[in-house]
Amino acid sequence: MASSWEPVSPVERLMKDLYVVAAIGLAAPLNLPVFRAGIEAQLARHPHFRSIQVTGKDGMPRWVPTTVNVDDHIVIVPSLPPAATNAAAGDPAAAGRAVEDYLSSLSTLPMDHTRPPWEFHVLDVATSDAAAVVALRMHHALADGMALITLLVSSSRSAADPARPAPPPPPPARRAGAIYAPHSAGGLLMWMWSYLLLAWHTLVDVAAFAGTICFLRDPNTLFKRAEHGGETRRRMRFVHRSFSLDDVKFIKNAMDYTVNDVLVGVTSAALSRYFFRKTGDTKKRGAVLRSVLPVNTRPTTSLQMDVEMIESGKSNAVRWGNRLGYIILPFHLAMHDDPLEYVRKAKRIIDRKKNSLEVVIIHMAIEITFKIFGPKAGAYVFNNVLRNTTITFSNLIGPPEQIELCGHPVAYIAPSVYGLQQALTVHYQSYANTIKVILAVDEAQFPDSRQLLDDFAESLRLTNEAAAKASTKSIKKE
Repeated sequence: MASSWEPVSPVERLMKDLYVVAAIGLAAPLNLPVFRAGIEAQLARHPHFRSIQVTGKDGMPRWVPTTVNVDDHIVIVPSLPPAATNAAAGDPAAAGRAVEDYLSSLSTLPMDHTRPPWEFHVLDVATSDAAAVVALRMHHALADGMALITLLVSSSRSAADPARPAPPPPPPARRAGAIYAPHSAGGLLMWMWSYLLLAWHTLVDVAAFAGTICFLRDPNTLFKRAEHGGETRRRMRFVHRSFSLDDVKFIKNAMDYTVNDVLVGVTSAALSRYFFRKTGDTKKRGAVLRSVLPVNTRPTTSLQMDVEMIESGKSNAVRWGNRLGYIILPFHLAMHDDPLEYVRKAKRIIDRKKNSLEVVIIHMAIEITFKIFGPKAGAYVFNNVLRNTTITFSNLIGPPEQIELCGHPVAYIAPSVYGLQQALTVHYQSYANTIKVILAVDEAQFPDSRQLLDDFAESLRLTNEAAAKASTKSIKKE
């Protein structure tokens, strides 16, 4: 429960240098007074968004409520010269690039922590996919992805019927299998074997995580962050593209997999395309890159419950902040003749990870490390895991239909982060009938970030075509 002088959790203390940048495209021209009033009425009332971190005499940082002046948190971008010129000349793509440049500049700017560390940057310029753009920049300790989606949904209305609250995302499917299903006497051995397998997988995964903290380091591929003279803050570029969610679901249904299986497979295919083209390597095998995958540790039904509490005026009872565990998810770089092989490989890896308690154990380990050894030890663990892996990967489910935020219909949602010790972050965000891939890339290391984005689009297209052919063949056989 959020309350006065609430301790900052261990996970939130790990977020010291991490910030979220979430671009929100509006489907209608910006009405600034209406938008400002909406922010004042909705976002600023939530506990963490009207608190600052204060360290007490005991050395423990706590969330302390403070007075919020909304005008201090709304940054009006007065002009984007390239955007203003080219948009007027009928070139919204150039306006989009100017907006992209501005958002990238935020990754190098400090934030004032004497007031709640969040701000909206208002860019009243039309791009190819929005009539205007607002960008939320905030310290990651305020909220993780699930908390932000909860905040977004609770602050929004249905675009189709503004009198109706925005619908929350559906909860993820419950796990199934021998461990989670009732067992009979005849299936007792299988049930016991499943528990033994779960224990073994957990032991292996936790050992690999511990090894990553100490000595296991990914190979130095072109995706691994290169050293640039010890710079503490590197400029990141945020690029994104929308895909049809129906295309992803078509692959999912054709293969009888999950959306997450498909997205991990497409990511592996895209990274492989980029890797082999850039390196000129003609071998069929490449490297194995490991990603850090944040996992929400809240109950699966928590989002709906939290939204209902906020709407009933009980926002202080919502578990804000960061409730995350972490797993290490490998991506294999390879050249497959069949695009579906990337998805099959992803399915095997994800199923294996599901049969492990890695995320629970790691979450507990972080909490215990902080309590026994203090924040420096916790930061050492967290930073070493990021430094020794290659990318951060996440996938977040958004509202299932178009929503209206502060009186403005939302065209897209594109969240990302900066401040990690990695050169590449891959984030998927679903919204209505689209799914957006957002890449945060080290600008010096990936000057061709749009080419990498093209590889994601091409990989999805090829996978979709392969799934269509496979479905046709299976129908003909039947």
